[in-house]
Amino acid sequence: MAPGSLVDSPQPLLPAAGGLLLRPWKRVDAPIFLAAYQDEELRRWHTRRPVTEAQVLEWFDTYHQDWKRERGGHWAITRDGREVLGRIALRGLDFDDGVAGAAYWVLPAARVAGVATRALTALTAWALDEIGFHRLELDHSTRNTASCRVAIKSGYLLEGTKRSAAVHDDGRHDMHLHARVRDV
Repeated sequence: MAPGSLVDSPQPLLPAAGGLLLRPWKRVDAPIFLAAYQDEELRRWHTRRPVTEAQVLEWFDTYHQDWKRERGGHWAITRDGREVLGRIALRGLDFDDGVAGAAYWVLPAARVAGVATRALTALTAWALDEIGFHRLELDHSTRNTASCRVAIKSGYLLEGTKRSAAVHDDGRHDMHLHARVRDV
């Protein structure tokens, strides 16, 4: 893949099944983004957390710069572009090898409703089929069974376990590595 293939285009809006729309983060989303990190379940899996709305806005600025520099894309998972239900990202874009990483979380009210699966399926289709990445990876704590279900339902095969690969609030965790590879 040639670097520069994304830099001249705006970050896209990505429709997903069930009336979902993945869109870039907006300043008005800062309160809900900050509130998400107060959720105990989300905090269990994310040790890097914003503590103020100002910090969230700094993150959003970084997200926009990531797109402009072709480092990643960060989207709000929304219902019809309005109600924020979660976050999804494509990170660590490697154009030489055609590899990127996916990450996601959803708000408590959107859990067990297939929101993360539908969003990941849409992001994956766009990244593999439209942009041309060859491989997308995601990892999660081996203790995070909900994230494992999302990965598997979205067609990401479990490839193995990375031992003691991440730090969480309660110490080091083994991480499952999943991947989707473009059909060639």
